[in-house]
Amino acid sequence: MSKSFQVRLNIFILIFLLLSSCAKIGRPTGGPRDKEPPIVVETVPPYGATGYSGYKVEIKLNEYVALDNINENLLVSPPSKKKPKVWLKGKSVIAEFEDDFKDSTTYLLNFQDAIKDLNEGNILEDYQFVFSTGDVLDSLSVTGNVFFADNLEIPEKVFVLMHRNLADSSVKKQMSDYIALIDRFGYFRIDNVRPGKYNLYALLDADNNKTYNLKTEAFAFLESPIEVNADSNWMPIIKDTVTVKKALPVKSSGKPELKINPKDTIALSGKNKLMLFTEAPTDRYLKSSERKLKYQLEYVLSLPPDTMEFSFNIPETDSSSYLVERSLMKDTLLVWLTDTAIYNQNQLTTYLRYPATDTAGVVEIRTDTVALRYVPPKTTKSSVVKKPESLLIANNMIAGAVKPGQRIVFRAETPLHEPDTSLIKLYDLTKKDTIIVPFAFKRDSLTSKRFYLDFNILPDKKYLFVADSGAFTNYFGECSDSIGIKISQKPIDAYSKLIFSIKNGEGNMIVQLLDKSEKTLIRQSSRIGDGKVEFPLLEPGTYRAKIIYDTNGDGLWTTGDFTKARVPEAVTYYPKEIEVKAKFELDQDWDVGLKYEKDMKMRSIKK
Repeated sequence: MSKSFQVRLNIFILIFLLLSSCAKIGRPTGGPRDKEPPIVVETVPPYGATGYSGYKVEIKLNEYVALDNINENLLVSPPSKKKPKVWLKGKSVIAEFEDDFKDSTTYLLNFQDAIKDLNEGNILEDYQFVFSTGDVLDSLSVTGNVFFADNLEIPEKVFVLMHRNLADSSVKKQMSDYIALIDRFGYFRIDNVRPGKYNLYALLDADNNKTYNLKTEAFAFLESPIEVNADSNWMPIIKDTVTVKKALPVKSSGKPELKINPKDTIALSGKNKLMLFTEAPTDRYLKSSERKLKYQLEYVLSLPPDTMEFSFNIPETDSSSYLVERSLMKDTLLVWLTDTAIYNQNQLTTYLRYPATDTAGVVEIRTDTVALRYVPPKTTKSSVVKKPESLLIANNMIAGAVKPGQRIVFRAETPLHEPDTSLIKLYDLTKKDTIIVPFAFKRDSLTSKRFYLDFNILPDKKYLFVADSGAFTNYFGECSDSIGIKISQKPIDAYSKLIFSIKNGEGNMIVQLLDKSEKTLIRQSSRIGDGKVEFPLLEPGTYRAKIIYDTNGDGLWTTGDFTKARVPEAVTYYPKEIEVKAKFELDQDWDVGLKYEKDMKMRSIKK
């Protein structure tokens, strides 16, 4: 082989190798996405340390992390007046306390979900760190649930407070000995508690000072102190589909780790039930005053005036120039201005006399001058002048159908004069020859915006209501268009009936039938003890049922009063929603022996 041939061969091999290596060059994949949360590798002091005399805590992790809203998420128990300063140093989280630690006290730092890795945002869930300044690490626990007292719904961001000082004033003036935050299912657990007696409270803290100092704050309390000891210590109780094994693995937080299916509904049931309520107002004052429309004024008191004066007038104006209406509880005055010279004024000065509580707590009749201004809606040059609309008259019938016993209502948005019955006819259409049926209108006792049509309606007949234009007029000169409505009464067997057979009932009870959203009260009935409660004439639909244990027998749900040591009246719900089908009678057994019962599927749970 010649030397030149060998050189050429080597060059060819070198080029081939270079081309082959270039073909194999590719973009690095970067590997799978990190889904693991940060891991605590060391703490100073050690987790569960006793006799600690320092002033700061360091939590070392296996990777760089970020802190999410640490001032809100970090909960220190027992709480201190000054929050600790928290910052990051390398792969460590450092919390430095400005207030001195209490002697012989176990401290729990609950970071909740504030710690997450820097790149992927994986959360170190519910991380807790505990140490003691004394020789003993307290190890007892207190559990429970917090719900709104009136509907058993789950509140958000509610603190649970434990006070060793059993005086009622302690929750109003002092920081608690222990504090916790409920989870999204209303459950709480306070760990590392010292044995002893405690008052237990829940607070929806409006001013974030961890004390019950505002009557407008939702609050809950137990009627008697709880005894915390080894016999009453926490044991896991799980509802629904989650199960807890006897030997639970322990997380770095020191809490048992529940192995669950994410699709399951997690609902822990604690020992203590706290029912949130807002105290009824006791101070009397003018709550609001406004001019919604140019011819409408509204004044609202904080409480019904009872037999005390609540009056209105416009200076140098005759009372015939306005119409005053009062609400059912007499706590609202609705004033309709009927004189154009008055309601065309942009600002009106009015006089009001009403009961008010002074600084010494004494109720007196106060006279106030209240100026109300009406700001008309803005108009543009391009606005088209619309023809005045006719007076709209609505009714409470569905396609002209009336339930047995139902009164027919005609209503407007503004006060009505007496209908002109010479322009109105009611016909019986059952026979070939139409027959005029006698009728009468009766004004509603609470509002001039509503009239009842009264006549002897029979289930086997059909009627035609005819009103010519102008049959209805309001105080502002507006007239109705012509109206024609066919009216008939559905037979009783066209409706459904729901019956509850109450068992284990005691005392006064109010049984309420609600719509699925619980926003509308369909019907209610009162009874004492066991027996049947019937709700006839129901439309097909899905309903919920609720019982109020009416302790004071006033026919209403009564809220709590901390000063009087009165908890709110208890409620409970039928275990599930009830589907009522058309022309169907449904009889349901209902054991009402257990209070504060409501299925988790019927509650609104935040994600």
